[in-house]
Amino acid sequence: MDNKMPLIALMGNPNSGKTAIFNLLTGMHQKVSNYPGITVEQRRGNAQLSENCAVQIMDMPGTYSLTPESLDEKIVAQQTLKWLNGIDRPKAIISVVDAGNLSRNLYLTSQVMEFGIPVIIALNMMDRVKRKNQDIDAEKLQKILGVHSVIPMSAREKWGIDELQSALLNVINKANIEVSSHIQMEIPEEIERIITPISNFLNAKNNHDNYITNIQTLRIITRKSGIELYSESENLNAAEIKSLTILRDKVAHEIDELGLNHRILEATLRFEMLDNALMGNSIINQNEIKNQSRSERIDKILTHKWMGPLIFITLLYGIFQSIFTWATIPMQYIDSGVGYLGNYCVQLFSQGILRDLLVEGIISGVGAILIFLPQILILMFFMTILEDTGYMARVAFMMDKLMNKIGLHGKSVLPLMSGYACAIPGIMATRTIDSWKERLITIMVLPLMSCSARLPVYTLMIGAFIPNKPIFGFLNLQGLTMVFMYFLGTVTAMIIAAIISQFIEEKGKSSFVMEMPPYRMPLAISLFRQVYTRGKLFVINAGKIIMAISIVLWFLASFPKPESNGISFSIQNSYAGKIGHAIEPVIAPLGFDWKIGVGLITSFAAREVMVSTLATLYNVEDEGDDFVGITEALKNEVDPLTGMPRYTPLVALSIMVFYVYAAQCMATFAIVKNETNSWKWPLIMIAYMTGLAYFGSLLVYQGGQMLGLV
Repeated sequence: MDNKMPLIALMGNPNSGKTAIFNLLTGMHQKVSNYPGITVEQRRGNAQLSENCAVQIMDMPGTYSLTPESLDEKIVAQQTLKWLNGIDRPKAIISVVDAGNLSRNLYLTSQVMEFGIPVIIALNMMDRVKRKNQDIDAEKLQKILGVHSVIPMSAREKWGIDELQSALLNVINKANIEVSSHIQMEIPEEIERIITPISNFLNAKNNHDNYITNIQTLRIITRKSGIELYSESENLNAAEIKSLTILRDKVAHEIDELGLNHRILEATLRFEMLDNALMGNSIINQNEIKNQSRSERIDKILTHKWMGPLIFITLLYGIFQSIFTWATIPMQYIDSGVGYLGNYCVQLFSQGILRDLLVEGIISGVGAILIFLPQILILMFFMTILEDTGYMARVAFMMDKLMNKIGLHGKSVLPLMSGYACAIPGIMATRTIDSWKERLITIMVLPLMSCSARLPVYTLMIGAFIPNKPIFGFLNLQGLTMVFMYFLGTVTAMIIAAIISQFIEEKGKSSFVMEMPPYRMPLAISLFRQVYTRGKLFVINAGKIIMAISIVLWFLASFPKPESNGISFSIQNSYAGKIGHAIEPVIAPLGFDWKIGVGLITSFAAREVMVSTLATLYNVEDEGDDFVGITEALKNEVDPLTGMPRYTPLVALSIMVFYVYAAQCMATFAIVKNETNSWKWPLIMIAYMTGLAYFGSLLVYQGGQMLGLV
């Protein structure tokens, strides 16, 4: 990014369409969904406003106010305090406002106006307002608030963006633009008298005017986190922090004695200011709240006390069932294509190390994962639809009470659901959770959600060993097994969360505030772009890891070659074979042989590597002139001691249960370390998940044998 470009800050409530406007201005394709918490860190991009004018747009995480509760809100509060002190001030602030929820969204805008920086209000989602035969007087709103301009627009329908760019150009082209006087809160004299000791303390540390000082005082009183932020911005020493904390507690107590709640004092005064300004000037038709919206009518069913959870479980079952059934034909085509490519290379190249590396290592390893791409894309497709329609926010609302009982939070649902695709973005999304305890518990159990990397393992074992037969006439045993694996991880995560919550000390109170967006039809272009992007990332990221590991594994499985030409090569005598046999006694009680053992080791890089590992081992072992398909190889594997099939449905079930719980994704542990700022928690995660995987698999295999299952 060019640091000489004028900086424009983009701010707004969660789910106000902020990231959509960022994409329109910059031409980028950041993720846009119909639920809160998409942006959890700053994003930057360049916007070309005219032929001679480009600016840098900084997309801030969504926040309801500048009094932070969660980590993403703290990012915004820290940044705005720098602006208040004259550090890295933007040329203008675009405050994105949901026009359908004007009063609530303008709360943040009214806070932003107090920095002395030109504010442009992007009055987004005006298409929804107009569909209700309503309108908002943008010119009157601009005069009442005292902002630079108010731009009605719809990021969804892509109108109003030209007017927003023109307003930005107007700000940029004026060298010393004068900020209009804005509306201010009226602080009652009695309150102002009580907060004076803190105001005097702050006045001694900075040179802000009395109004700004009183605002900062109110935020310190509202949350103790305000002291932490202020001490960071003003570099207070330990003695000053202690003095400020004592003052804060004393003032908060005096306010409570007046019959007021110190935690909502600023909110009470600010909403009173906004309500008086909006209600008294006929800016918007106030009859809107009397009409029940379509979303409210749908919510009576989808968020019903009993029907809501039942519908949610049915949806999940349908998704996981379709993952297995709908992907069958494209998977067969990809499987045939990989087999054809492998056999073509066998015929094309003469026998030797190069051909063996290409066919047995790269094609068998990478191809074994590409076969499962259709299933991953189907999962991504349905997850994106749930996000974009606004249903995910309803799930969080429905699950909040249950989540609280097990030590989690309603907002934990969104990261946990994201874990079905990948644990890493889910862990990063926990930044929206206010409480450190609930955020940490969510992080610790999130890898138990069956991510897309486990999908190839499940599918391989189900396709090879679980018969395709109907259950009750309308269910399918293969699909039901897939669903069971996903539910097993989810239920276990809930149980582990309840256990962990008993051992982690709470650092503060949490609250559940979440935007309940209206239901919307997903945009087809956005839907398919997200599916394409996620699929592409899977192929590229997983492909690079799998190719590297496949090459290393091929070497370990192919060498050392016997010194004497009269002795045939045996993969069991290779480096990989020796490693597998060394750990076989430990994993034999689980029903695993040495090949599975090698797969367990290599899949620490990424779980899906298990499949490519087996594909490589079987193709190296075959030493024939044909490409070996992994599914058939597993079915045909025979135990040399008993002459019976080496892999059975019971062994397959044991392997799947192991991978439901297994701690095998180094990238996840690196993210956990980054998010918790400690190696303590990822090490605990590795220990408990590995133990859970071993004993879960042991219970399945040994229990199955006792019951006479195979």
